Amino acid sequence: MTTMIRWNPIREMVAMQNALERMNGEQWRTIRPAAESLRLALDVYEQDDAYQVVASLPGVGADNIAVNWHDDVLTISGDLPTFTPEGENVRAHMNERTTGKFSRTLRFNRPVDANAVEAAYVDGVLTLRLPKSTEAQPKVIPVRSTATISAN
Repeated sequence: MTTMIRWNPIREMVAMQNALERMNGEQWRTIRPAAESLRLALDVYEQDDAYQVVASLPGVGADNIAVNWHDDVLTISGDLPTFTPEGENVRAHMNERTTGKFSRTLRFNRPVDANAVEAAYVDGVLTLRLPKSTEAQPKVIPVRSTATISAN
């Protein structure tokens, strides 16, 4: 008895991709992402009076980092250096570290006091403190139990 199986082109392509990956083995480990795909990993924290942004940039000099604020948009950009060992007959066995230009843009949902923004770069960690403007900070309105509100 003959069994008919419907042809599925997706299954054929997946099988071909798996065969190519097995054939090439470890050679694909040295392929790096394109420079335009670099994405800076950030931690963003919010307090009542400010935002804090933290980014790890090991090996980058402070003069190679640009921090810009324009129209409530923060942009952090720079260049991750390439390490090239000195000497003759040097062959790379593995190149997994990302290098090249990077840029990351964030928009904040509350106004920031751009004149009070602070940036510190210590041991490869960039820390930004973005104070919220005074009108964006929470206000506590006291409630009086005996007084009445005057009408103007």
